[in-house]
Amino acid sequence: MKFLRLVMSVSALTFIWPAVISARPNSTEEVTALLREFIGAAGSGDPAIFDKFFASDVIYTRATGAVITKADIMESLKKPSPPSEGKSSYSAEDITVHEYGDTVIVAFRLVGRTEKPGGKVDIAHYRNTGTFLRRNGRWQAVAWQATRISEPAKSQ
Repeated sequence: MKFLRLVMSVSALTFIWPAVISARPNSTEEVTALLREFIGAAGSGDPAIFDKFFASDVIYTRATGAVITKADIMESLKKPSPPSEGKSSYSAEDITVHEYGDTVIVAFRLVGRTEKPGGKVDIAHYRNTGTFLRRNGRWQAVAWQATRISEPAKSQ
């Protein structure tokens, strides 16, 4: 009798498990959504979005080559930007995602747009690469690299 219950349970799981797996978003979708949420809100300087996005042990290499920590990132958000710097917004283009279980690597082109007082608009282009880990069911960036590029490169 126990054997029959075991066989029935395994049989039921065989039919149900694929539906459970397909109902769960895949890692690429989850990390891409997190990236788009972060990029869309980064110009606001809201500490909550940075705290959600970056792991406490992140290693962030800025476009200048300076390596900073999450504490450095969070501290920089406390400093108000002078009005002369303008309002910034960002977008991510040419996103490539590679999944490796609980690790995901993302590479993309970041476009930064800053509207200066008087109507002038500055555009900056970067190539960014991020490494995300899923810990306790949550994705966060544990490594980040930003490289400024002089003009947007076309995908090959």
